Amino acid sequence: MQGGGRRFDPVILHSVSGRDDHQARAPVRVHILTRAGCCLCDEAIVVARQVCGELGVGLTTQDVDTDPALRAEWNDHVPVTFVDGVRHELWHLDPVRLRAALAA
Repeated sequence: MQGGGRRFDPVILHSVSGRDDHQARAPVRVHILTRAGCCLCDEAIVVARQVCGELGVGLTTQDVDTDPALRAEWNDHVPVTFVDGVRHELWHLDPVRLRAALAA
């Protein structure tokens, strides 16, 4: 599922561990809402790390269970990926589509 124009204001986001120094300083453009123990979330983070690392784009994540409002809105929809604050994809993150969105 793509787009929908849904905006996300990443107020409290956590850096994804394992980023190199360049990526840690890169502008954050990709945000992923996740949940502990979520296999699809783990897969989305792997894809996003690879693509963001290749393009020098910053990546952050937030566990929806740390915020009651996020859990209420996104509980059954994690992972949800945002590019530049706009919902990009739910559940499965396609690396080709992510690259295209970041190139736009």
